[in-house]
Amino acid sequence: MRFSKTLYFTRNLFIILSGLVGLFIAGYVWPLAFAIGKISLLALLAATIADYILLFRRDKNIFARRALPEKLSNGDENDIKVFIENHYRFPIKVKVIDEIPFQFQLRDFNYGATIPINGNYIIDYKLRPVKRGSYSFGGLNIYVASPIGIVNRRFIFDQQASVPVYPSFMQMQKYELLAISNNLTEGGIKKQRKLGQSTEFENIREYVIGDDPRTINWRATARKADLMVNHFTDEKSQQVYCVIDKGRTMQMPFNGLSLLDYAVNASLVLSNIALKKEDKAGIITFSDKIGTILKAERKRSQMHLIMDILYNQRTKYQESDFEMLYAQVRHNLHQRALLVLFTNFGSISALYRQMPYLRKIAKNHLLVVVFFEDTELDKILESRPDNTEEVFVKAIAEQFTFEKKQMVKELETVGIHAILTPPEGLTVNVINKYLELKSRRLI
Repeated sequence: MRFSKTLYFTRNLFIILSGLVGLFIAGYVWPLAFAIGKISLLALLAATIADYILLFRRDKNIFARRALPEKLSNGDENDIKVFIENHYRFPIKVKVIDEIPFQFQLRDFNYGATIPINGNYIIDYKLRPVKRGSYSFGGLNIYVASPIGIVNRRFIFDQQASVPVYPSFMQMQKYELLAISNNLTEGGIKKQRKLGQSTEFENIREYVIGDDPRTINWRATARKADLMVNHFTDEKSQQVYCVIDKGRTMQMPFNGLSLLDYAVNASLVLSNIALKKEDKAGIITFSDKIGTILKAERKRSQMHLIMDILYNQRTKYQESDFEMLYAQVRHNLHQRALLVLFTNFGSISALYRQMPYLRKIAKNHLLVVVFFEDTELDKILESRPDNTEEVFVKAIAEQFTFEKKQMVKELETVGIHAILTPPEGLTVNVINKYLELKSRRLI
């Protein structure tokens, strides 16, 4: 209960008052109870005044602040910390209500703690945003109670802040660290055996155990009187474009994130891996009209440009125009490139409508079409129908699942690579395909 802007009465007060009311009622039958009630009421009044004095005697008795990262990672658990310092001369109980952004829809978000004299306390909690954009934090409300526990004093700390939610840079950093330590297999990335020999000659060096005997340079060996081998490097500076469909089929949610946001997160990771492999990375987005075209480059600022472009992607989820996409690719991309197209097809007839344009794109570029499994259908397929309606529903689910697999075959028949993936496995499957294509010298 609020008495002023900073004074609140606790539940303990009302419990005690309820007991006193019972004593006064009992006093009509047992006079001693009435006397006990009056004495208790006076004691409660004195305790309330003492509690008020303890809490309100000084102004700056506690200090609190919220520690926020510069940006939040979309789809990931982000750490938020609240630091509280107790400057009272007695231990206090605090209740913390943090005004977090409305996008999280958490209406009972509060923490309680006991802080000793001159002690500190850290509240550590996590937030998982599911949409890109700017998130606004409000004030930090701290309700303080003394050991008496009748009155609460409210402190409001002005901790208003706006934090942008970017595509999943945490996921990007995870795979980057695994790549640096050559432990990509820990993240689900398969080791790819290189097929054939790279055509890019680097230098001649001495033979070491494990070198391919076929690379021995016999002329250099004769001159040096020691085994010498030709050293080759992977082909570099290939163009890799992530092409993101922002149409209505990408609006479907999974675990809070839309398919579009899954595609955005995977594009960020793939672009970073491509740059680490010394290829050039670029971005193309489209829906009913072309969105953004970032030319594939390998300059230092490229990842920052990609991050900002993906952060700012907005869409009205209109019907996607693949004919326009083909025209833009033909006009802007004059060198053969790897195009990883993130899209989704609701039915095989939807694929057939776009197939002519996909085939035209694939004539000049290495095209990989990535689309999504409907994982909600798995629950239906695994269930056992109990009535005619459930049999009918399961038959439809089986038809949809069959069509998705048929789409992969239709694309591969015309020479287009295809990835059918659940949303949560998108990033790993896309990286595996990229590494596979590189190992096969297709890019």
